[in-house]
Amino acid sequence: EDVIKLNYDAVDHTLAHLFKIPLPATATSTVKKLQVVSKKAPEYVQDVVAKMISRCGDSIPVSKLPQDGTFPVGTSKWEKRNISLEIPVWDASICIQCGKCVAVCPHAVIRTKVYDPKLLNNAPSTFKSIEAKDAELKGWNYTIQVAPEDCTGCGICVDICPVKNKTETRLKAINMKEQEPIKEQEKENWDFFLDLPEIDRNIVKHSTIRGIQSLEPLFEFSGACAGCGETPYLKIMSQLFGDRALIANATGCSSIYGGNLPTTPWTKNKEGRGPAWANSLFEDNAEFGLGFRLSLDKQTEYAKELVKKLASTIGEDLVNDLINAKQIDEADIFLQRERVEILKKKIAGIKSSEAQHLKSLADMLVKKSVWIVGGDGWAYDIGYGGLDHVMATGKNVNILVLDTEVYSNTGGQASKSTSRGAVAKFAAGGKPLAKKDLARIAMMYGHVYVASIALGARDEHTLKVFLEAEKYSGPSLIIAYSHCIAHGINMTTAMQDQKNAVLSGYWPLFRFNPDLAFEGKNPLTVDYKAPAVPLEKFIYQQNRFNLLTKSQPERAKELLKLAQEDVNNRWAFYEQMAASQPSKLDKDQKN
Repeated sequence: EDVIKLNYDAVDHTLAHLFKIPLPATATSTVKKLQVVSKKAPEYVQDVVAKMISRCGDSIPVSKLPQDGTFPVGTSKWEKRNISLEIPVWDASICIQCGKCVAVCPHAVIRTKVYDPKLLNNAPSTFKSIEAKDAELKGWNYTIQVAPEDCTGCGICVDICPVKNKTETRLKAINMKEQEPIKEQEKENWDFFLDLPEIDRNIVKHSTIRGIQSLEPLFEFSGACAGCGETPYLKIMSQLFGDRALIANATGCSSIYGGNLPTTPWTKNKEGRGPAWANSLFEDNAEFGLGFRLSLDKQTEYAKELVKKLASTIGEDLVNDLINAKQIDEADIFLQRERVEILKKKIAGIKSSEAQHLKSLADMLVKKSVWIVGGDGWAYDIGYGGLDHVMATGKNVNILVLDTEVYSNTGGQASKSTSRGAVAKFAAGGKPLAKKDLARIAMMYGHVYVASIALGARDEHTLKVFLEAEKYSGPSLIIAYSHCIAHGINMTTAMQDQKNAVLSGYWPLFRFNPDLAFEGKNPLTVDYKAPAVPLEKFIYQQNRFNLLTKSQPERAKELLKLAQEDVNNRWAFYEQMAASQPSKLDKDQKN
């Protein structure tokens, strides 16, 4: 009602606020139009991307476009949109270096680096730096830096910050300030920050948010909505596995902000490694990603055959190490890459057909991480048949469902993931039935790793799930609570919304790890407590539920009662399932 009244008031006051603006005969402005992209940008960006950004795409000759249909990654960093009037500013004096602001930033504009203080000799005068607090990083310096022209001003970073300034409690370790007065100095600071070397990944604690905050994100500056709930999950995935990831993406929000011309946020590191990303249709993306896995497995199998055939030239020890490498954690991957480089040097001068084939396949000896990504419309509805098929194959793929509980990209239609009582298109009277329990269906297979996560509720749990899922040698399914502007919430406080979703029992947190069953343990671990607050205290903070109390109050009461029963029944089921004593599975079942 308040919004409607404001619109009426705007119309009613129109005539009183009409003013004639004299149009000069010639232009009098002294403001020069800025370049579309920096002169530092690659030739492709200047010749193709910049013209698309400035809506001159029709003038691009076909000869400038990629011949094979692929497009270079890392182009979003040249599209400086400057859309935020306020940006976050770091207060180094009270920062505890927890990394939460870095983790939740939807656009990867807040970064952390740890480095040798000697590198500060030529730092700009306004560049901030303090000593790193972690014991293993003693003697190094620590900086949080913001990309001023890429920030969308959502403010989630400020809301999540746990530190308060004791002298002025409204302030935290990171605070929003007007962009324009500090833009130029922060641009200079950002450029200096980017030139600082990335931390050695082998010394980073990958098991903590505090630890991974300094890992370079390979997903940055997307065009997603300010405060998007989906993109932080993709960013974390890119930090952990991006330098060896292949991503099959289902049409939806993740395709619009992930690969919509003219720019893409998927990027690469200074070694030239980064995710390979491709988009497919709603109905076949799971099968598309399975194709990635089958192709990689066959190429790896062939590479190993070739290595064995060239054993006399390569050396038996190197052959055994290449073929039998575990490749479980970051250190393992690093060692395997070193072995592959040695292999390449050994076969560089060999002209046999086996050596020539191996040169093109050598990198397949390094473990690749396949991710099948999409929203709930894909996973629960249109692409579910394919998703189920892929899980049933037992192949090593990771499925990430960015669950907004509605078709966000196409206007807010109800999906099978929409909860009972929520108002959406095609559910104007509130969705009458309960949400489909995709996780429970997947768990019934027994061989699928399944987890439900919410970054704003427990960030360490989210990280743990990503690491366990990628490590698991079979199919894994991660369902991630993704707040959305379609929920009718304040996006600045959306991470608190996620926390309340878990406290009310609306969104469960758990991990189902089949590997535990082979140890005689229960594979299900419930990682949230019994509902602590009534469901209505959470859902009626969202317009998608609150609307029904205005239009159909009696129906809203009826659906609320049923929705509360859904929450209670789900908790009881998972609690009972986690407490049961399973029979130990044997090795044949695992294979």
